Amino acid sequence: MPRILVVDDDRSLLDVVALALEDAGHTALTAVNGLEGHRRALQDAPDLLVSDVNMPGLDGFSLCRRLRDGGATLPIVLLTARDSEIDEALGLELGADDYVTKPFSTRVLLARIAALLRRQAARSQPEPARPSLAAGGLELDPDRLEARYRGVQFETTMTEFRLLEALARRPGVVFTREQLLERARADDSVVAERLIDTYVRRLRRKIEAIDPTFDRIDTVIGAGYRWKDGGSP
Repeated sequence: MPRILVVDDDRSLLDVVALALEDAGHTALTAVNGLEGHRRALQDAPDLLVSDVNMPGLDGFSLCRRLRDGGATLPIVLLTARDSEIDEALGLELGADDYVTKPFSTRVLLARIAALLRRQAARSQPEPARPSLAAGGLELDPDRLEARYRGVQFETTMTEFRLLEALARRPGVVFTREQLLERARADDSVVAERLIDTYVRRLRRKIEAIDPTFDRIDTVIGAGYRWKDGGSP
C-alpha cells in the first residue's frame, strides 16, 4: 500500500486530501508545514510527496530543493495557486515531478499520483540499452547519461538529456511540444507543453557556452523543434 505524505498548512484541505487518499487505498501521512514535512519525509520514507507551495517558513519549493539536495528520489507533486510557467519551470528545475493548481478536484490529484507511482515502479525495471549517438558535433551516451559537444562534456538533467536525444536521433524531423514532452519526461503526468521552451532555452545556453555559434536546435514557428543536421561537426 503506497504511503503518501501530504504537506499543507491548510488543515481542512489536508483532511480532505488524506481522506481521499485513504479511500483510494493509500496510506496518508500528513504534515502542517514544510519543516515537519521534511522531517517526516526523512523519518517515514513515503513513496510520494504532495506539498503546497505557499507555506510560511519552509515553502514547497524550498522543501523540494532540500529533499533533492539530500538525495531523495521520491516523486514530488506541488500544489500551487499560481498557474504560471515561471512557477512550473522553477519547480521542475528544483526537482518537482508534477503540478496541480488550486482549486483542484481530488480525482485529478489522485490521477496524477497514480501516474507518478506507475512511473516510479517502471524505474525499477531495467531499461533496454540505447546505443550511443553522434550527430553534428553532439555525442550522447545514454548508459552514462553523458553529453558532449565538440568533445566538451556538459551537464544535463534527465529530462534535458532525453529531449536532446529525441531531437538528435531524428535530424530534420519536426517534433511538436507535446511529442517532446512524451519523450523527455517518459511518463503520463500532465504539465504545460510550453515547458519545452524552457528546456530548449537551457540546452541552448549550455551548448552555446561551449560554442557560441551553436544553432542545431531549430525552432519551427507554429510547429515545434527539430535538430538541424549538416555541415561540419
